[in-house]
Amino acid sequence: MSFTFPAIKPGARLADQVAASLEAEIRAGRLTQGEKLPTEQALAQQFGVSRTVVREAVSRLKSMGLVDARQGSGMYVARPDFEPLQFDPLTSASKEAVLQIVEVRRALEAEVAELAATRRSQADVRAIREALQAIDAAVQAGRDGVEEDVAFHRTIAQAAGNPFLIHTLDYLSQFLRGATRVTRANEARNAHFAADVLREHQALVAAIEAGDPTGARAAAAQHMKNAARRIDQADPAFWQQDGGRYARDLIAAEPRLSAPVLPPA
Repeated sequence: MSFTFPAIKPGARLADQVAASLEAEIRAGRLTQGEKLPTEQALAQQFGVSRTVVREAVSRLKSMGLVDARQGSGMYVARPDFEPLQFDPLTSASKEAVLQIVEVRRALEAEVAELAATRRSQADVRAIREALQAIDAAVQAGRDGVEEDVAFHRTIAQAAGNPFLIHTLDYLSQFLRGATRVTRANEARNAHFAADVLREHQALVAAIEAGDPTGARAAAAQHMKNAARRIDQADPAFWQQDGGRYARDLIAAEPRLSAPVLPPA
């Protein structure tokens, strides 16, 4: 390698800054495919950080498919065959990011609901109703209901009968899961919010069961619009505590093509 990296500045997470700097060099072609990265110790010295920070940054690059580890040799630049979906970790953990992801969910889940209403079988309807009941049981047991919410929406997607759509949603769900934790944590703080969510879920299930694709699309879209409204109405203390912590989960996992979960609500 013919150049060195400048020391990073204090502020945002150090590992994020190191990863962003290395990624920029790779994407710009200044670090080329097959080129060996400096050692962990050398990078730590150049960036002015600990080896633990460098290790975390390089791990992120590996998950993005930008570097490969060769046993006994080190880390090498590897151009991915496709451009992986990713978000800027310095801006994604915010209220604005959560609202934007809810917008993405509105577009996706409205289509899923319409298809489910058109194609559902009686077995699908029973499974959807059981999944809805499981959310309430989880809440009554003192849990947040996030995993049950995941199962509920994935059951609806299965009723839509399009494996390509399901796999696309599975892939995106790694980013959407954090947004769902934010919405459910916010709704749990307000009894009216929780009651509204239950009614919205029930309206969605009723439209699917009735075979009403227009009504199902409208119910799913309205559910997401209301979720955005509830997030926007959250008090500042929520974002300083649970909201901010859960928003950071938006970028906690780097997506791979075979991820198996649908975005919850």
